[in-house]
Amino acid sequence: MRYLLLMLLATVLVCGGCSNGSSSSDGGTTDTDTDTDIDTDTDSDTDSDSDTDTDTDTGPVECNLGEYSGDFQILEQSDVATLAGYTSISGSLSIYCPSCTDLSDLICITSVGWYLTISGNASLTNLDGLSAITSVGGDLSIGFFPSGGNAALTNLDGLSALNSVGGGLEIYENDALTNLDGLSALTSVGEYLNIRGNDTLTNLDGLSALTSVFGFTFILNIALTNLNGLSGINSVDGGLYISGNAALTNLDGLSGITSVGGNLEIVSNAVVTDLDGLSGITSLGGYLTIYNSIAIIDLDGLSGITSVVEGLGISYNDALTNLDGLSGITSVEEDLSITENAVLNNLYGLSGVTSVGEKLHVRYNDSLTNLNGLNGLTSVFDDMEIYYNDILPDCEVCDLLDQLTTVPTTIDVHDNLDDTCTPVPASCP
Repeated sequence: MRYLLLMLLATVLVCGGCSNGSSSSDGGTTDTDTDTDIDTDTDSDTDSDSDTDTDTDTGPVECNLGEYSGDFQILEQSDVATLAGYTSISGSLSIYCPSCTDLSDLICITSVGWYLTISGNASLTNLDGLSAITSVGGDLSIGFFPSGGNAALTNLDGLSALNSVGGGLEIYENDALTNLDGLSALTSVGEYLNIRGNDTLTNLDGLSALTSVFGFTFILNIALTNLNGLSGINSVDGGLYISGNAALTNLDGLSGITSVGGNLEIVSNAVVTDLDGLSGITSLGGYLTIYNSIAIIDLDGLSGITSVVEGLGISYNDALTNLDGLSGITSVEEDLSITENAVLNNLYGLSGVTSVGEKLHVRYNDSLTNLNGLNGLTSVFDDMEIYYNDILPDCEVCDLLDQLTTVPTTIDVHDNLDDTCTPVPASCP
């Protein structure tokens, strides 16, 4: 009996050891252990794969999608990711997204075929996602009427690669923008450069590489003190309009400009005292307007201009005492208007003018004593109005009418100083 029990025990031990290395269904517990080991290995592999996927998702955008065909609008943050990987846009790109804070998924875009508009982005502090863009085929608008500006935008550094804009460049009502340094690579603007209503912008130094632009408009930039960043420009095919820049003290940054193809208008710049920065201009294709510039004391900076293709208007300039800077002008093809210049006492600066193509207006100049500066005038073709010049004798008007060989169609003369000429000229009304 003892022998049989020992043999049975030995068999169990040996068979138990055999089942660990066998593939039989016996020893289910052992199979369970084996399955558990395999699951553990599989879990470990899965975790490793998951980590790898996560790393790929957070890496750089791959620039492999080529051109996006057509126009695209970014209206919310998720729209930005739609353009990730595209290298250009054939049409226009509009970024009007009040909630957007990050444009980094646009990093691959190097050009926009037509308009690029960035406006109404209340939360956007920078344009860093646009740092690959070198050209915009149409207009570039950073802030755009009526959508408004970009209230939190502090700089344009994200546009540091931009070198050309085929259309106009508009920088409009960006209240936190203090400089344009991010545009330092920009060399040409095909149409107008319009900088308007940027309350903290102090200078234009970031535009110092700019050599070509069709025209300028600078309006209501209340902290702008100078235009020195424009010194590289020597001609303007369109117009030049500077208005309502309350801290602008001079126009010296425009000293390189020799010709203006359109209008030259200096309006309501409260602390500009002279126009010396315009002394290089010899050719003007449109109107010359100096209006409501209350600190300007002379027009000497305009002495290089010899003709005004359209009209000449000098009005509401409270400190202007003379027009001597206009002595090079020989003809005015449309209107000549001298109106409401409180301390202007003579018109000698107009002595070279021989003809006025349409209207001659001399009105509300409280200190004007004579019209001697118009002694060379022989023709006024349309309308002449000379009135409410409180100390200008009527006989001065009569003498002017008597010298004209071409008398205007309409004559309106009244409320000047009542002083009858002796003898009375035949042409005197």
